Amino acid sequence: MIPAQTNLLRNARMKPWEPVVWLLLFAAPTLFPSHAAIVNEVAIVGLFAVSLDLVLGYTGIVSLGHAAFFGMGAYTAALFCKHVMPDPHLGLLAGIATATVLGFLASFTILRGTDLTRLMVTLGIALILFELANKLDWLTGGMDGIQGLMFSPVLGKFEFDLAGRTAAYYSLTVLLLVFLLARRIVHSPFGATLKAIRDNRLRAMAIGIPVHSRLVAVYTVAAAMAGAAGALFTQTSGFASIDVFEFHRSADVMLMVVIGGVGWLYGGVLGAVVFKLMQDFLSQITPQYWTFWLGLFLVVLVLVGRDRLLKPWTWFRRGQA
Repeated sequence: MIPAQTNLLRNARMKPWEPVVWLLLFAAPTLFPSHAAIVNEVAIVGLFAVSLDLVLGYTGIVSLGHAAFFGMGAYTAALFCKHVMPDPHLGLLAGIATATVLGFLASFTILRGTDLTRLMVTLGIALILFELANKLDWLTGGMDGIQGLMFSPVLGKFEFDLAGRTAAYYSLTVLLLVFLLARRIVHSPFGATLKAIRDNRLRAMAIGIPVHSRLVAVYTVAAAMAGAAGALFTQTSGFASIDVFEFHRSADVMLMVVIGGVGWLYGGVLGAVVFKLMQDFLSQITPQYWTFWLGLFLVVLVLVGRDRLLKPWTWFRRGQA
């Protein structure tokens, strides 16, 4: 077996600590029942962050409009529940489908140009959808959004309770399934070509890698994952508002990836945990100025370095691509 295949197989194997991480995540709603709602939020934004890291960390595509796909999934799930049927599973699939189509169409806009061009184009797509959601109030509810959504029980048995435990387990399950899919992608020959494109696009083209088709494929897959996160957001909160398209949502998920580590799938999950816990903790202490302390943390993170500041997690990242 050639060294490249050996390396791919070694990286694809589940590390001993990985099942422990997922067991702890799934145990959190039971161990901390009063914080089940926060666990649900962490699972949703963690999935959102993993989708962004797939295009940013593994392919080198910079995006400031990733909320476009999140919002598309959110509004599709809401409209599906309101006008078709309240089944959350089919609503989730519908949200993924529409976000996939949008991602495929949007992917052709990032094939050319520089990183700055992609930043502006991706941001522009999100802003266009934001304005459409605002103007088409007969469909989206405008600034008020779509409220009062009632979804059927998960698997026909588990009602969405006020405590948020069902929502937490539902979101964690989807996160795990999508994460395993993303993990399979990045540790496959397809994932290896993505890293080659990230490192040097011209060299990748020179050795015969179909760069354009790879970019379209990975951008579409990432959009589908973001759409799943958006659908989960609507289904577990019971509403969809124009807020899902706003710039701050794209900026927040970018910060999560930066905090956890770019080019490491667990970085998205770790960044989501750190970001949401800091947001919850700081907003309780200083409701008006919590963003200042979060910004200060990010400045220290950049100056000191992630490996030094988050040293307990440095070992976990070794051996992960």
